Amino acid sequence: MTDDFRVRFLIVDDEQSIRKLCTTIGASLGFECAEAESAEAALAYLESGSPDVVLVDRRLPTMSGDDLLRQIKAMLPRTEVAIITGHGSIESAVEAMRLGAYDYIVKPFGAGQLKLVLQRMKEKVRLVAENEYLKDRLTTQQELNVVDGSSPRIQDVLRMVSRLKDTRTPVLITGESGTGKELVARAIHFRGSMQKRPFVAVDCGSLVPTLIESELFGYEKGAFTGALRSKHGLFQAASGGTIFLDEIGELPLELQAKLLRVLQEKEVRPVGSNDRVQVDVRVIAATNRDLEAAYKVGTFRKDLYFRLNVVTIQIPPLRERKSDLAVLLRAFLARFAPDENVQITPAAMECLYRYDWPGNVRELENCIERAIALGNRRTIDLQDLPLAIREAGGTSTVAIADAVSTISVPSHGNGDPLPAPVASSTDLEVLERETIQRVFQQVNGDKTLAGKMLGISRATLYRKLKRYSIGESPKSLTVAAGTQN
Repeated sequence: MTDDFRVRFLIVDDEQSIRKLCTTIGASLGFECAEAESAEAALAYLESGSPDVVLVDRRLPTMSGDDLLRQIKAMLPRTEVAIITGHGSIESAVEAMRLGAYDYIVKPFGAGQLKLVLQRMKEKVRLVAENEYLKDRLTTQQELNVVDGSSPRIQDVLRMVSRLKDTRTPVLITGESGTGKELVARAIHFRGSMQKRPFVAVDCGSLVPTLIESELFGYEKGAFTGALRSKHGLFQAASGGTIFLDEIGELPLELQAKLLRVLQEKEVRPVGSNDRVQVDVRVIAATNRDLEAAYKVGTFRKDLYFRLNVVTIQIPPLRERKSDLAVLLRAFLARFAPDENVQITPAAMECLYRYDWPGNVRELENCIERAIALGNRRTIDLQDLPLAIREAGGTSTVAIADAVSTISVPSHGNGDPLPAPVASSTDLEVLERETIQRVFQQVNGDKTLAGKMLGISRATLYRKLKRYSIGESPKSLTVAAGTQN
């Protein structure tokens, strides 16, 4: 909920004096006030406006207030409606409440009584909006934990997020499917000064081609078959905040040109309208395609590419940030099994660490959710992992398996190993350090052979050796070797 949240108020009554009184009281409460002298005028207003609070006279010239109440609740279920009448009875009050009315006011009423009813309606609207915001905020904060990590490449991403969170600079996020591009976009938005402003996510690849323009820019009533009322587009919905355009490379060329104009002019033209509407939106786009190659072959506009590509954030695939596995696992366990202290056995952890995760973070998330749903909710062992992961995770070299098997694990009194808790990234770092150390010893310091046995590039191996101070000198190697015995 934004700091400048204001209740939108509509009074529907054929008596001008009643409308004047209601709008005066509403304005004193800080409402954005509108009025309608008939049901037809009210319905016309609802085609483009979405009031939070409505007062409806039960006796209107051409339609009863009860019928209008039904239509309002059908169109806007969360709008609070109170009925005004000069002929009050218990039966009519019960009927109004049954239809979804918030309250029932009998004429003649005083300004104090009306103000009290409007204040209660305002408070309910505010509480509902605040509750929705807090729920979204909590969910988003839980999801943003997936962006965290200690690997150098994800730290680079986090530094970029920190620099961009309070700017309106267009951002292009690239990376394979499942790496968390939308989560990074949400981190930019929700960790900055715009966190209480709208965040609208658009999957450009899932939009129906014939409806993309109307979805993005809105449309006027009668613009096409089925356009029974005017509707704001997603850019207008995001005004003042952030719009996230996922899979931007899937947009047709014609829409790319219109999107470019929106970015340049900061205005949209709804379908079927000759008027342009100003929008103030930060644009974050994402793609798993090579847009530079796409514009070179003519499938993506070059000018739009450079307009979006002011700042680029490249999200590394999970196979290149395995040191973050413990952080990610802890986040997913907290999400799918909160307060249950689910633990992961050493065998399962070893399998998860060996697997290359072609589906990236999304695949890991699905894996843990499945293990929690089908397991005993106490431990996650090998049999709780999907068969494909068990098979692929079990194909590592004998040297790695031997190294991992030497790590001591506490046991119960009956000799069964205790499940290894996912407490911090340190656990995984110890596993990684000891694995590299053992393999490096077995190949007598041959870095090329060690990299092949570990399945990592030479550059990655050099970085790991430096990080863990392995092989820096004969003395350090001797000390490290001694710790294994």
